[in-house]
Amino acid sequence: MLAIVQRVSRADVRIAGAVVGAIEHGLLVLACAEPADTEAIADRLIAKLLKLRIFADAQGKMNRSLVDVEGGLLLVSQFTLAADVSAGNRPSFTGAAPPQLGRRLFERLVATARATHPRVACGEFGALMQVGLVNDGPVTIPITLR
Repeated sequence: MLAIVQRVSRADVRIAGAVVGAIEHGLLVLACAEPADTEAIADRLIAKLLKLRIFADAQGKMNRSLVDVEGGLLLVSQFTLAADVSAGNRPSFTGAAPPQLGRRLFERLVATARATHPRVACGEFGALMQVGLVNDGPVTIPITLR
């Protein structure tokens, strides 16, 4: 599973101009399932996100987690993270999970997050979305779990 994690002051996702998910201080996570991914990998990603120490402590060091700061978590599916541009100029997305698997794993991410964290919002799998954010830091971290 691939993810881009951005520490944000605020973020939202819109579909056809309507806000479908928004958070204040927290993490925006763009997530992509790959063909070999499983529910266990999705669960590990949520566990990693909740414990990832990328928020400042009293001394200004990245030493606090999303749970510690009681931040929001905004999950957005993004199959384009699996883009392969090694041959030519048009990206190939064969590294992304097929839509049925991708949807199932994204729904698992959301369900696991909601079962373990009080502030979770999400986009809609397969929808044309506009994502707005104010990156805090900026802090942007790629994660690959297999």
